[in-house]
Amino acid sequence: MQEAIQKANTLIEAMGWIRRFRGKTTVIKLGGSLLDDEAALQHILVDVIFMETVGMRPVIVHGGGKAISRALQEAGITPQFAHGRRITDGATRDIVRKVLAGELNEYVTEQIEYLGGRAMNLSVHTTNVLFGQRLELPEVPTGLGYVGEVTRVERQVIEGLSYTDQVPVIPSMCVDETDGEHLNVNADTAAMAVAQALGAEKLVFLSDVNGVRRTKDDPTSVINSLTAAEARQLIAEEVIEGGMIPKVEACLATLDRGVGKVHIIDGSLRHSLLLEIYTTSGVGTQIVP
Repeated sequence: MQEAIQKANTLIEAMGWIRRFRGKTTVIKLGGSLLDDEAALQHILVDVIFMETVGMRPVIVHGGGKAISRALQEAGITPQFAHGRRITDGATRDIVRKVLAGELNEYVTEQIEYLGGRAMNLSVHTTNVLFGQRLELPEVPTGLGYVGEVTRVERQVIEGLSYTDQVPVIPSMCVDETDGEHLNVNADTAAMAVAQALGAEKLVFLSDVNGVRRTKDDPTSVINSLTAAEARQLIAEEVIEGGMIPKVEACLATLDRGVGKVHIIDGSLRHSLLLEIYTTSGVGTQIVP
């Protein structure tokens, strides 16, 4: 009986958050490492279905770095990177398109349907919603090849699906508005562009760490909530360091463009999405304006 009462208390705690976020859009960035973890992916997608069921409007933007690297190895192509970006020649781009916009995009969509939800994949193979231009970096004068940045999002298509209780599933590729070429896009920046275009209430980065930590290697030192000013101060003090710096800076840039909150959570933790959004304490780090 006590266990049953505790379950009821949990639902009551969630009720306030459910009412608050009903009808609000949440963009969820799903990384390639989680797509490789079948159990973690199943829990994440069940959480997404729950969110849609109780009235939120989740939108998934996904990458697929590990699967792409495996496919390139099988094709005898050595991956090349410059300043954290994958150099993408024609042959590499074709494999990225096949794996990312084809196989993985269809797989995530099918899994949502299999688990009882409704979803639609929006890719360069079906209905494309991301448009952009070639990404040029001064530090890479030879160019990155077929690598792009998103400059326009077809907001109405995404919102139309959300209004009909479907989960849009979007791979991180865009179409060049100049020549129609398909371009590989960093998944973090693609998710940021989608969140900004939709005026999302939340952008959630599903990471392989449990948030921003006061001590890098201590998972128990996670900081549950930060303002933008506090986050900048922690970067200046080098509490936030290494690979977490660009992720937090991306969060701050997203807040500057109208997104309500950004969350960094451990996607491998069972039901981390629900625990972060529908409980008072959360399980990761939320960054607010």
